[in-house]
Amino acid sequence: MELALAPETLARWQFGTTTVYHFLFVPLTISLAALTAGLQTAWVRTNKEKYLRATKFWGKLFLINIAMGVVTGIVQEFQFGMNWSDYSRFVGDIFGAPLAFEALIAFFFESTFIGLWIFGWDKLPKKIHLACIWLVSIGTVLSAYFILAANSWMQHPVGYRINKERGRAELTDFWHVLTQNTALAQFFHTITAAFLVGGAFMVGIAAFHLARKKHIPVMRTSLRLGLITVVISGLLTAVSGDQLGKVMFKQQPMKMAAAEALWDGEDGAPFSIFAYGDVSKGHNSVEISIPGVLSFLADDDFHSHVPGINDINKAEQERFGPGDYRPNIPVAFWSFRWMIGFGMASFGLGILGLWLTRKKFMLPEAMRTGEDEVPNLVLFKNKALSPRLARCYWIVALWTLLFPLIANSWGWIFTEMGRQPWVVYGVLQTRDAVSPGVSQGEVLTSLIVFTVLYAVLAVIEVRLLLKYIKAGPPELTDDDLNPPTRIGGDHQDADRPMAFSY
Repeated sequence: MELALAPETLARWQFGTTTVYHFLFVPLTISLAALTAGLQTAWVRTNKEKYLRATKFWGKLFLINIAMGVVTGIVQEFQFGMNWSDYSRFVGDIFGAPLAFEALIAFFFESTFIGLWIFGWDKLPKKIHLACIWLVSIGTVLSAYFILAANSWMQHPVGYRINKERGRAELTDFWHVLTQNTALAQFFHTITAAFLVGGAFMVGIAAFHLARKKHIPVMRTSLRLGLITVVISGLLTAVSGDQLGKVMFKQQPMKMAAAEALWDGEDGAPFSIFAYGDVSKGHNSVEISIPGVLSFLADDDFHSHVPGINDINKAEQERFGPGDYRPNIPVAFWSFRWMIGFGMASFGLGILGLWLTRKKFMLPEAMRTGEDEVPNLVLFKNKALSPRLARCYWIVALWTLLFPLIANSWGWIFTEMGRQPWVVYGVLQTRDAVSPGVSQGEVLTSLIVFTVLYAVLAVIEVRLLLKYIKAGPPELTDDDLNPPTRIGGDHQDADRPMAFSY
C-alpha cells in the first residue's frame, strides 16, 4: 500500500472500530427501552409484583447500556471534523439536517423523559411514570430513524444539488431525504434486528438465572417475553432484509453482486453458499450455489438477469472514469453470510425455546413456595426435562445472547464496506473525503488512544452488567408497591427529596 493512502486506511479503521463498538449499545438501547416499558405496563395493569421486579431489573441494565451508548456516540461526531473534514464540507448541508433533528427532537426529548423516569418513581403517579418510559422508547426509535435517514442518503443520495462554485452538495428536498425507500427499508430492517438483540439478551440472562434456580417468577416471565420477541423480530428481520435487498439490487447492484461473489451476470443467478476464487482474475475457483435463488431475491423472479461484478465495474468505469469500483469482495461475501447465519441461528433457537416451554412452567405443589429449591424448571408435556438436557438448553440459550450482536455488527460492516470505494454512492469517493492536513502519525495516535479507551470502557461495561445481572431483580419496598397518586407525591412524603430509584 502506498504511503499516501495510509491516513485514509487508518481513518477508515478508526471510524469502523468506533462505529461497530458504538453500535453494540444502540440496538440494545432501542429494544430494552420498549421491553421495559412493556413490563411496566403489565405491572400497572395487573399490580403483580413479578412485573415490577422485572421492570426494575431490566430497567437498570437499560440505563447502564444507554449511558455507555451516549459516551461512545459522541466520539462519532468528533471524527467528522478530525479525519473526515472534506466529507463534512461537501455534505454538511445535507448530513447535518437529520443529525440536528436527531439531537434536538429525539435525543433531548429522550433525555428529558429518561430523567423523569429515573427520579420519578416516588414522585409521579403510576400511569404518568409509565408514560415517561414509553416516551423514552419513542425517542430511541426517532433517534434511530434520523440517523438511518442520514446514512441512507450516503447509500442513495436524493433531494440535493451540487453547487459547483462552492464545491459541495446542497439540500433541496429534506422530506425526500427522510422518506426515500432506502431510509424506510433500512429503518424497518434495523429496528427489527434491534429487537432480535434485545430479545436474545433477555433470553440469555433469564436462562442464566433459571439454570441457578433463582428468581423463578421474574425470569420465567422474562424468558417467555424474550423468546416471543426473538421469534417475531427474527421473522420480521428476514422479511425486512428481503425488502432491503431488493432496494439494494436496484440502487447498488455492485454491493449485491459482491455479496454473492457473482463475477459475471447471468439469467437465473444462483445464491452462493460457499465460494473461493481469485479476485485479481475475477472468477471463482470453487463454488457451491443454489440456482435461481439470487434472481428471485433480487427481483422476485427465478429467471431474471442479475449483473455481475465485472459487468458493473466496467459500466461504472464508463460512467465515472477509470478506476476500480469493486469493494473488498471477501469481506462483502463473508460478512453477508455471517450476518444471515447468526441472525437466523438466533431465530431458530427462539423457535426451539418456545417449543420446549410450550407448556406452562408447572412446579410440584410442594415446591411452589421455595424459589431456590426447584430442581427442574422446564417441563414439556408436563414432564420435567432431565437435569442434563435442561443444562444443555440453558447453556445454548445463554450463548444466544451474543448471536444477534454478532449479526448486527457484520450487517453494518457489509453495509458500509459493500459501498466502497464510495463514501456517498456515485457522488464522493472515500479517498476524497479524508482530512487533507492530517498525517499518518496523527491518525495512528488517535486510533490507538480510542482503541485503548474503548477497551477500558468495555471492561467497565461488562463488569457493571455482570454485577447487576448476578444480583438479579431487586426486592420491593412499600414505596415501590404504593406509588403516589398525584404528581409530587402524596401529602405524607411531599417534602421528601427526589431519589434515584436504583
